[in-house]
Amino acid sequence: MAIIRALLVLALLGLHPFAWAAQLETAPTATNAAPAQPTGRADFTVATRKVFVFRATLAGHSPQDRLEAAQRRLDKALSAKGPQRATVNGLAEGSQVLLDGAPLFLVTPADINLLADDTPQDVAHDSARKLERALAARREASDPRVLVEAAALCVAATLAYVFVLRALVLLRSAVKSRFERLLGVRLARVSFRNVRLLDAHLYVSFLRQVTMAVVWGLRLLATYIWISFLLGEFAYTRSWGEWLKGYLVEMAVGIGQSMAAAIPGLLVVLVIAALARLVMLTAASVFKRVESGELQVGWLDQDTAAPTRRLVNIVIALFALAMSYPYLPGSHTAAFQGVTVLAGLMVSIGASSIVAQGAAGLILMYTRSLRKGEYVRVGDKEGTVVDMGMFETRLCTGSGEEVLMPNAWVLSNTTSNFSRDGVIDDGFVTEVKVTVGYDTPWRTVHALFEQAAGATQGIAAEPKPFIVQAALSDFYIEYRLCAHAAAVSPRARAEVRNRLHQNVLDGFDAAGVRLTSPHFHHVAGSVDGFPVHASK
Repeated sequence: MAIIRALLVLALLGLHPFAWAAQLETAPTATNAAPAQPTGRADFTVATRKVFVFRATLAGHSPQDRLEAAQRRLDKALSAKGPQRATVNGLAEGSQVLLDGAPLFLVTPADINLLADDTPQDVAHDSARKLERALAARREASDPRVLVEAAALCVAATLAYVFVLRALVLLRSAVKSRFERLLGVRLARVSFRNVRLLDAHLYVSFLRQVTMAVVWGLRLLATYIWISFLLGEFAYTRSWGEWLKGYLVEMAVGIGQSMAAAIPGLLVVLVIAALARLVMLTAASVFKRVESGELQVGWLDQDTAAPTRRLVNIVIALFALAMSYPYLPGSHTAAFQGVTVLAGLMVSIGASSIVAQGAAGLILMYTRSLRKGEYVRVGDKEGTVVDMGMFETRLCTGSGEEVLMPNAWVLSNTTSNFSRDGVIDDGFVTEVKVTVGYDTPWRTVHALFEQAAGATQGIAAEPKPFIVQAALSDFYIEYRLCAHAAAVSPRARAEVRNRLHQNVLDGFDAAGVRLTSPHFHHVAGSVDGFPVHASK
């Protein structure tokens, strides 16, 4: 406030009637004197108002020479104490601007901008109007009564400005306290299963910052209007005040026009979004019926209905975005296009692995290699499929371990599925593989396997477990027990396999059958012409 008061005092002192009188004494030489102009143009300024710009050389006289001559003519016309009325006279060379019948300067075609469709006559009339306003400001500046009235209005405007600033401070405090109470009460009621979901202090802090920004914006606007009003009340600063007011009005009109121009495009975007949402809802209702089994489609089943629905929604959303892009405000600007190109470049460079994982996930889903709840072996990982996503597949081994496998890795490895023999629903096939020497009859091994499978809780009696000789190696026979189990949870499956292994070990140990694989190697020497072999 001290700065504002100092500016006001300086303005009042600088606009004192005696100071203006002293300036008027030297008005013909000081007020109308123009500063040095760049080569090729000269501004004709009266009372801080630009009346005309000399650009062309006329009859060997440069723009600066023409400016000085116009100032001398203006000083001579003002000394005549006439009514100070500006007129325009058309000549063959251009249009002449006169003051009280005395010529001041000539507007030639070389002085105007022909590309803007200006004519010497139009520019001359505009310059005459500006000259009359500038001279009226000079006359007004010499009237003490007008100066006193302007100073009084400035004081009243300053008091109103101070009142507005104070009101904004009170408004900020009132809005902050009221909204803090409302948010504290309303957000405390937002809960899920007796757990409060939102923190009120975060929203209160955000609202406080927004309120502060709005109040400061209103303060700056009030300061802008106050300064433009003060400048507009005095003659020699009125042009600056008019420029500030014009800039504010032009900016407000530009904002309003931009908003009005964006409304039709936004309406089109809303229509496209509504239609896309309607298509998504229609597709979702169809896919949900396929997923629930109510609707049978040849190329679509319950397992692929959900991912297909998500893919269809993505395609519809991308199509709607492409259709609505030209109607988005600012979509045709270079900045908007540059940002979209940069975003596309970043996605194309950094998302190659993501795209590969997503494509592998789609292949696994639509080829039905795996399904949720199946017991599989992928590479050296074995367990129950608990989730299949777009980018990864999760297995649960049943021993407290969850294995996360990228879909590209799953697709590149051999997959063994133990849940698709078509005999037991929601079950799986488990196997035990052992190697026994040739000295043990294979019927004994089969009987021990059957005994272990029958004693294992969780192994189905029907279909009956079966044993096969998987390989006849050089030194041992490889036996494999295949049995069906009805367990569905990962933990239950792990327990069934554990009990089966225990019973196999107990049965073979009780029968005296060793599960170690014998190997033979040659030794030096022979007996009766035959080489001697020793087991190891």
